[in-house]
Parts: sequence; C-alpha cells; structure tokens
Amino acid sequence: MKKEKDVLVEAVVAGLQDKKGRDIVVCDLTNIPDAVCRYFVICSGGSPLQIQALAHSVGDVCREKAAAKPLAVDGLRGSVWVAMDYADVIVHIFLPELRAFYDIEHLWADADLRQIPNLD
Repeated sequence: MKKEKDVLVEAVVAGLQDKKGRDIVVCDLTNIPDAVCRYFVICSGGSPLQIQALAHSVGDVCREKAAAKPLAVDGLRGSVWVAMDYADVIVHIFLPELRAFYDIEHLWADADLRQIPNLD
C-alpha cells in the first residue's frame, strides 16, 4: 500500500503534467533533519497564464486523487512563482528565469532529486 505522501506527490506530478508543466523535479527531503517539509515538487511554466493553469490543475488533481487541499497558496496574483503548501509537500511553479535565479532544488545538496520526463 502506498503511503499518503507518495499518493500526494504522484497527484501533484499528474496535475503538473496535465497542463504540460516542464522540467519537473521531485526533491526528497525525508532524510534531511530539520527540513521544512518532506518533499519539494518544482516545475516550470512558460507564462503567467500557464502557471495559473498548472496551479489550478494541481489543486484539482490533489483533491480528486489524494483528497488533499493546500494549506496555503501564494503567488497567484502575479503568477511568476506560485507556491502551494500541502504541509509535507510544497509545490513551486516558476517562470524559467526565476527558477534559474533561485535554483531552489540545489539549495538542499543532500536531497534526492528525481527528474520527471517532460511530456511532449
């Protein structure tokens, strides 16, 4: 049986792939003491409009497949970096240039990074 957080991470990835999110990375922080969460899921969107669509898709798929709602969503107004907080899983959806600037997947050098292939 899959753990709840695994189902949630899979639902997040499915929601991102549904709206053609690019360069998805799952950062596994479970073995890092004092990490703010268990997983980061990071994705790029091509425009603010796509970033909004990605965030809404993640919300819909997570409700449907994992019975989960975010505790908070920030950044929808400008939609250049949206963060969705599901407690153990935090989703970051960026414009590519902001993602490259902040490079948050590499801030956690000890994290296990899993690249999700782009769907074309």
